[in-house]
Amino acid sequence: MYGRLIHDLEENTFASNYSGRANEYINSISRGDLNGILLTEAEKHKNVTIHFNTKCSSVDIENTIAHFKNDKTNEEFAIDADVIFGTDGAGSVLRKSYYLEKKFLFSYSQDYLTHGYKELEIPADANGNHQLSKDHLHIWPRGDYMLIALPNMDGSFTVTLFLGHEEGTYNFKELDSEEKIKNFFKKQFPDALILIPNIADEFVNNPTGALGTVKCSPWYYKSNTMIMGDAAHAVVPFYGQGMNASFEDVVVFDEILNHFERSPEINSWETVFKAYEKARKANADAIGDLAVENYYEMRDHVANPLFKQKRMLEMELEKNFPTAYFSKYSMVTFNEDMGYHEAMVKGRAQDKALLNMIADKDISTSLDMTISELEIVLKKVQEETKTILEEDRIAGLKQ
Repeated sequence: MYGRLIHDLEENTFASNYSGRANEYINSISRGDLNGILLTEAEKHKNVTIHFNTKCSSVDIENTIAHFKNDKTNEEFAIDADVIFGTDGAGSVLRKSYYLEKKFLFSYSQDYLTHGYKELEIPADANGNHQLSKDHLHIWPRGDYMLIALPNMDGSFTVTLFLGHEEGTYNFKELDSEEKIKNFFKKQFPDALILIPNIADEFVNNPTGALGTVKCSPWYYKSNTMIMGDAAHAVVPFYGQGMNASFEDVVVFDEILNHFERSPEINSWETVFKAYEKARKANADAIGDLAVENYYEMRDHVANPLFKQKRMLEMELEKNFPTAYFSKYSMVTFNEDMGYHEAMVKGRAQDKALLNMIADKDISTSLDMTISELEIVLKKVQEETKTILEEDRIAGLKQ
């Protein structure tokens, strides 16, 4: 997908690209299909044993023993390990053991949004084709709530409604009948409603999910256990970076492990775990914060005239100065040399600089500027961004 396609209340649309550079795009991937690919690869390794229909019920972190139960047979068994890695998601049992066993000082927070989500579907047309542009993430921003649609390979779209659980004029609790559901969509998302033929059944029968951010520390206990991925830093889905951040965890851990394998100073897994968390924690916390920020941007700001001016100017800057200018979104998504934390700090300052200068008419947002005029704008933005970063540093703001 090359950008967002915004749908307003009057059924007009306008595009907002992710990048001004050519050939930069994001992918919409089926998590189920990817899980299948990874399972198939794991099964090729003789030292990997996979237990299906099985849940981890608890972990003895002192003795590194994990307890499991088969959901179908109710069989219970335990595995005694040298070291346990918990990549067991936002509801991590290993992380739960950290604070239940109280073996060490463990800090933990789980912050929920007041909004939840419900998935619906726009099916493919009679010929198996997409009924909307498959090259865009579709957004229907409505201030306190929004609808999005992501394309699938089979011609369908996965549609997600983000709405308050109980707050606001419209909320999941209040939409308790077919009439209310259809009236809500007819009033707020009329062009989407006509594309979702089974909306009442799907709305009633599909679960309402919660949206939360997990932060905790430390991620490890002695040389015994380590949590990674969502178990250590679950994020809301609004930057599309949750899975990528978890894959980055593995890359960083592998690099650190390779470093210590070549170094004489390694004497325990704890040494590796400590170095890994030090290298990764700030970036993991940053993408959690960025994802929440992007939720409000998608829900509230994308239709704002000032925001639209800013995005159009950024596209021109990226197009004409592809190595000198990166929007905050591009820093996070397309710049492999910049971690999430650096992207967050610099991106926030740059956004502030741009919005202030546009509002004060210190820079032009004309799309007819010459390269020389654009270069003047670029330099002003860079200088103002540096000033803001320095002011934040002097003020002692956390960076």
